Amino acid sequence: MLLQNPVSTASLLLAASRRVYNYHLSTYTLMASSVVDCSSLVLCGKSLTENETAKAIKANNTLKLSDKGELSIILLSEFNKNVMQQQSFQFSSFMNSLSTNQFGRLLIWSPQLSSTHDVISQNFCELPVGTVCVADIQNKGRGRSKNVWESPLGCLMFSFTLQMEDGRVVPLVQYVVSLAITEAIKDICDKNGLPCIDVKIKWPNDLYLNGFKVGGILCTSTYKSKKFNISAGIGLNVNNEKPTTSLNTVLRELSVGAYQFQREDVLAAFFNKFEKFFDLFQNQGTVGISYEIDPNRVRRRAMVRSLPSDLTDMIELCI
Repeated sequence: MLLQNPVSTASLLLAASRRVYNYHLSTYTLMASSVVDCSSLVLCGKSLTENETAKAIKANNTLKLSDKGELSIILLSEFNKNVMQQQSFQFSSFMNSLSTNQFGRLLIWSPQLSSTHDVISQNFCELPVGTVCVADIQNKGRGRSKNVWESPLGCLMFSFTLQMEDGRVVPLVQYVVSLAITEAIKDICDKNGLPCIDVKIKWPNDLYLNGFKVGGILCTSTYKSKKFNISAGIGLNVNNEKPTTSLNTVLRELSVGAYQFQREDVLAAFFNKFEKFFDLFQNQGTVGISYEIDPNRVRRRAMVRSLPSDLTDMIELCI
């Protein structure tokens, strides 16, 4: 009977794989929460240099959160292999896919946090530039104007640090972040032979897919020692269907293949793109704001002048 109805068979297989994936995701997170306390931070480095930095951070024991005080620091190297395999975030998968020189090379993970952005922003001076914090679940995620960002299981939630000296271009960093996300998703689709998942940027910091919001960017900054310390936070619906839709939900509608977006792959692809775009932005870009009047609405667009035309074109296409 299955052979006589291949369409129904494909649908049943997809539904089954989807249930299995969600089951494993929730199971791994529950196991991770039992292995790693929710007030703990697990540190992992790309190379010996970053792992030595992680050791120093643990030894200094200075990381804090305003709502929890001091945090417990655990090095990934302290876990045995069985415990490492139980973690819902696959560190080795992320690190093996990462090809940056600075961003993402020191990773902080926790099964549950109030906010990854708080960890980064409140401990900025204790962390090297490029450090990223990832959580499986957030209970106090937020967007612009203190809007609440729902952060269910399956959502990629991370924040990272960067520095800039020219305050005039700091507000435009969010566009470089947004562009890196959209291009990272396209790269993953191309490498895996998938249909294009066309995530769009909506002014000023939202990510939309098929008319639904699937992500958002929050950038905050402080000024110290003649530099702007910027904390960039991103939330992206990877495998959570609620409250709107997700990358995998749309992918299943477009493809009968077994591939599913993984948070680790998206995060690594993002940093690989962001580092290249940020270098161009820092070294070649002068920034101005242009306005375009549309018959139906007024849209404000960020134009990064003096950048290579392909980068400028990509920004224009995504907004």
